[in-house]
Amino acid sequence: MKSVRKREIVRSGTTVEQMVRAIADLIVTGAMQPGDRLDEISLANRFEVSRTPVREALSQLCAMGLVDRQPNKSAVVTNVTQKHLTSMFEAMAELEGICARLCAERMTLEERKLLEAEHLASARLVHRGAEEEYEAHNTEFHSRLYYGAHSDHITELVTQTRARLAPFRRAQFRIAGRLAQSFAEHDKIVTAILQADGAAAGQAAYAHVSIVREASSVFATVPVK
Repeated sequence: MKSVRKREIVRSGTTVEQMVRAIADLIVTGAMQPGDRLDEISLANRFEVSRTPVREALSQLCAMGLVDRQPNKSAVVTNVTQKHLTSMFEAMAELEGICARLCAERMTLEERKLLEAEHLASARLVHRGAEEEYEAHNTEFHSRLYYGAHSDHITELVTQTRARLAPFRRAQFRIAGRLAQSFAEHDKIVTAILQADGAAAGQAAYAHVSIVREASSVFATVPVK
């Protein structure tokens, strides 16, 4: 009988991304606790892959601040304190507020039309309760705000911050009614941008991230120091 060869995953492959999401969700929801070891062999067996994609997944989790890996030692779950998480969300709210304000001032007509069209189309996802599809839309929606600001440095800063907060932001969509609330919050941002009201757009985006922080904290069981 032939032995089954484990799938090799190329860089940025779908399976690596799935591993990152799965492990991150376990950490965020408390299924994995600070100090827990993340053994490469065990993870490779769990996901039916070689150790190469496991290393990449762990590297990405290290960059997100959820995992720590010292030389010649196993990776372990880090202790993300509530204080540090709050500070990241505070920075995120400020950065997204700036992006929304700049979008209202700088977005091209075509960019505004696309933002509005995609936002309105997402109502169907809310109606169907399509959490995963709405989550993908949500990522695209916020990316449009970042690039619509037409500020390379701010886009870089906000993108880096979003990457670290991604698992925590993702947790919000498990809450009943959160899709509809998110859509309503997005609607305020889009309306302000279409009206070229920078102040209102900035305030709406800031408030949106603040609400996301509160919603995410329901599942984020990080210890407080």
